[in-house]
Amino acid sequence: MRSLFLFLSRRQRLRKWVETSPLAQRLSSRFVAGETLDDALRVGRRINSEGIYLTLDHLGESVTSLEEAARARDVYLHTLSAIHENRICGNVSLKLTQFGMDFSVEQCRANVAQLIERAASLGSFVRVDMESSEYTDRTLALVEDLHGRYGCVGTVIQSYLRRSRADVERLCDRRIRVRLCKGAYLEPAEIAFTRKADVDLNYIELMKLLLDRGEYPAIATHDERIIIQTKAYASERGIPLDRFEFQMLYGIRRDLQRRLVSEGYRLRLYVPFGKAWYPYFMRRLAERPANVFFLARNLLRQ
Repeated sequence: MRSLFLFLSRRQRLRKWVETSPLAQRLSSRFVAGETLDDALRVGRRINSEGIYLTLDHLGESVTSLEEAARARDVYLHTLSAIHENRICGNVSLKLTQFGMDFSVEQCRANVAQLIERAASLGSFVRVDMESSEYTDRTLALVEDLHGRYGCVGTVIQSYLRRSRADVERLCDRRIRVRLCKGAYLEPAEIAFTRKADVDLNYIELMKLLLDRGEYPAIATHDERIIIQTKAYASERGIPLDRFEFQMLYGIRRDLQRRLVSEGYRLRLYVPFGKAWYPYFMRRLAERPANVFFLARNLLRQ
């Protein structure tokens, strides 16, 4: 089922039809804050009132021109300013393919640099998301370069890649903040673990490494078993609760979110917004097939 959803996420005709369907938009609202920045800020204020931080992601990837990449950059610049002006406790996440990586590495770097410079002036932070493995080296090189210049940028490491331990160690050495996730792209067995048990085991090992050596790591998971092990390891090592945070996706496991906050842990929600929500939505279904049953129940109610 995971492979099917990832395949569907790349179908452009299906995407165009779904993103204009009122029914599909209503269903996607569980995971997406809305189409506009105002929608996202409204959700942000509510989340903050519950004691939760957020990171805003303007949906869109694999732009078709550098002009389109510049428009994405401008949306993010406006988003950072709006977060600051509205006194929302949050930052932003972006994808390099949305900032022009497929057309010009240098122009992409310049676009991201503008955003990070703005974040630095506002006392904020930018997270560069990790995409499929073909972008891993370029993503890390760009983040390391810009972190050396501005400081307020981090990235994401995916535990299903075999190379991830070496990447985490290098990022820890450079004091670059890491969000640890499992990964949501199809990758060949030569470079990625294919068994869930192996992905989970690597995740736990990387989580421990980040808690020991990382710069304010983000443990991004909805897996309660891993959350329990993270809490136990932090307690065993005497790691203060303000030295790391858990991260989850907007709209998933709200019961667990409330429990973590009540226990005094820091929690940040990844809150996407925008019209180009279809690929993101399909990857969330691929990551957690139980979400399909949620959608089915809602369809039956229509």
